[in-house]
Formats: sequence, structure tokens, C-alpha cells
Amino acid sequence: MFTKDKLYGILGLARSGEAAAYKILELGGKAFLSDYSSQDKVTNADKLQADFDCEFGGHTDKLLKCDEWIVSPGIPLDAPIIKAGLAAGIPMISEIEFGYQIKATDSKIIAVTGSNGKSTTASLIYHILTGLGKKAILAGNIGDAFCVYPIEKPGIEYIVLEISSFQLDLIKSFRPNVAVLLNITPDHLNRYLSFEHYAMSKLSIFEHMLAEDTAILNFDDVQTRSRDKIIKAPITYFTGGDKVSGVSAWNDGVFLNFEDTSQLSIYDIGIRGPHNSMNAMASVLAVNAVINDLPRVIAATKGFKALQHRLEYVATVNGVAFYNDSKATNTDSVKFALLSFDKPIRVMMGGSDKGEDFGCITDLLSRHASKVYITGDTVDKMRQSWLGKVPLTCIDDFDKCLRSAFEESMAGDVIVLSPGCASFDRFKNFEHRGRHFKELVQTIKREHEKD
Repeated sequence: MFTKDKLYGILGLARSGEAAAYKILELGGKAFLSDYSSQDKVTNADKLQADFDCEFGGHTDKLLKCDEWIVSPGIPLDAPIIKAGLAAGIPMISEIEFGYQIKATDSKIIAVTGSNGKSTTASLIYHILTGLGKKAILAGNIGDAFCVYPIEKPGIEYIVLEISSFQLDLIKSFRPNVAVLLNITPDHLNRYLSFEHYAMSKLSIFEHMLAEDTAILNFDDVQTRSRDKIIKAPITYFTGGDKVSGVSAWNDGVFLNFEDTSQLSIYDIGIRGPHNSMNAMASVLAVNAVINDLPRVIAATKGFKALQHRLEYVATVNGVAFYNDSKATNTDSVKFALLSFDKPIRVMMGGSDKGEDFGCITDLLSRHASKVYITGDTVDKMRQSWLGKVPLTCIDDFDKCLRSAFEESMAGDVIVLSPGCASFDRFKNFEHRGRHFKELVQTIKREHEKD
């Protein structure tokens, strides 16, 4: 737990590390900051150096003099500095764990994890809570870091956290009042020893929950259900299909049904696709677990719209509609995009490799993609997976690839950027990739308006 006499080592100075450092300072504690990047590559480096003892360009033995480390989720747990810290017996936690340790006791936490759908679900939960007049914050892997907010002070009723597997890897006591696990599909296999290790990282969100808490699970997700016996909290299930025994929410194709008492039309959700119907059910169940008023919770879903970079409509040019799904960084996300339209789409894919088997979506692509346009570092790997099975165009240059898709399109076609990969081969992050895509679409639109 936090004490002023501890010297905290902050490893990694992205937003979560910086937030933890300033929270420690605000609480009267001490922190030593360390980042592997050079000073000119660290945002706010000059201010950090003025306020703290810092080192840039590598992690040194100075860290070994600290009492506890707060480790950025971007640092692999097999990095040499982590191994050195473990050998020295230094306790290590995540910023999520630190925030939990210092938060006021009157705040309830609703935490959301899963391979796909986290951001939409967490945002919809926040939308519902604020629509009900509750004082809530949305933090974690979305928006601002947990520790940016005055979480140590009373008055915040609900803390909604989107949490990645990396952020869960170093929790020690973190206990949400409600935890949502949307799904477990292969992702980040370049960082975990195996899929099982990745799955157990996701399930650790439930590790410290008790009988008075609530776990929200996807009944359709085999990987989750096969491991649900380790969860101590009562489980509430939702399904994307018909009602089955033991399930509290289901989809009959027209309505989302909740506990035989309330319904929400799928046309009133504001976000498209069967996966978003699942996200909506999870959100309603999560909020109702703490509010216990289904009609009001369902009513508060109204007005929610798709987030940026998540099947986000961009524009229509000469009858061709463009959608930005840059957040689709794994094959399961691409599956959701393919199933969200009522006719085959032209899908733009590719980026930096996360170790996935792209062959797992070959059948879906053959049925739901009129053509796949591949770009980025995974061109060769994707081509090998789909050559002769799916119509392909491979163009290394991102802009030329999109223009090629548009040039081959006819009125009524849909072009979707749904990469199925991380973005680091060409872009800073998926947001940067999505913004670039949207800017290029607007450029294409202006060019054709002139014509």
C-alpha cells in the first residue's frame, strides 16, 4: 500500500507512468523515473526532469534502490530490467493496481476486459451511468490514465476502467465490484508464452472478487466458459443467440432481451454489427448490477454512437461508403467487421505482425469480402495465407492501397479499413492510422467533388 516513506520506481513514462508519478508527488511521496527512450523521445521530458529525479535512454541500477516499481504496460515482463528487479526481490505493480490501492472507498469499480470490444463497452457503460445522473469517470486503457483523476478523494460514484491484459499482469489486490470479460481470442501472442498464458492474464481480473461482486461473461465464448469455474463471484451470462438456461440476456434478432422483463431494440443501439449487440448486452448487465433498475438502464443507452476507429463511418464518395475500423488489430475484430454488413465488402488489411494465424479467417473472407487489399509488413504472410482462396491486391504503400480499392469500386460498394494487425510498421498507433485513413478519404472526396 502507499506510504510517503517509500521510494517508487516508475518504469516507462507514457501516460500511465506519468500519471502515477504525479499522483505520488501529489500525495507527498517520492518517485524515481526511468525510461528506455532518449529524452527527446519522451513527451513532457523537460517538465518531468524539473519535478523528479529521472533517467532517460535506458534503465540503470538506480532503479534497484527503489522500494517498489510501477511498471508501464508497454514493458514486457521478460525484459532484462524486470528480471533484474525480480532477482533483487523488488515488488512490482501496475498503475491500475496503484490506483486501486489509493482510491477512496466510496467509489465502485466497473472493469472491462476482453480481446475485442473493450473500448465500446466501457464507453457505453460510462454513457449509461452519466445518463442516469451518476458521477463517473472513464479511464484505464481508454482516454486518461486511472491516476489522472482525484480518485483518492470521496465523491466519484463509479470508476469505469477499460483494462488490457498487460495492465492486469501486475495486479496484486485489484478488486472491481463488477468485472466484464467479453471474449478471449488469440492476441498479443508475440508477448505471451502461449495462448493459455494470455487467457489466464485476462481471467485475473476476477482473481480477488468475492461473493458480493458480479462477473459478466459471454456465454458464447468457449475459452471463457471452459475456465469460469475459477471465478468466485456470481456470474451473469449474455449470449448473441436465442435464450438458453442460465443466461440473463439474449438476442432474438430484433430485440435484446433482459431477464424476461425488459427489451432493447437492436435498431436503437446506435452501433452496428452483431458484436456490438453483445457489447450492449454486457453494458446493460454491468450497470444494472449496481443500479438494479433495468428499464432506466436500458433507456439510458439511447444516444450512444460508435467510437472513433471502430467501424466508424467516414464518408461516401461517388456512392462508395468508407468505414474506419483501425482499432481492429486482430483477426477476431476483422470477423466482426465482415459480419456487420449485409453484402460483401472491400476490406483493407495489414500492418505489424502480432503472431496470429491469418488463415483462421480465410473462409469468412471468401464469403464476406469481395476483395482484400493488403498493405504493410504483413503483406507476404497474408498473401501466403489467402492466395488462390480470396481475391487479393497487395500494395505496400498505404495510400496507394486505399486508392486502388476506391478505383476498383462501384456505387453501392463499401470499403472498410479493418487491418487485423497492430499499426507500428507505419504509424504511431491505431489512432494515428485511423486519422490518416480518414484524412485520405476526405482528400479523395475533395478531388471528386472538383470533378
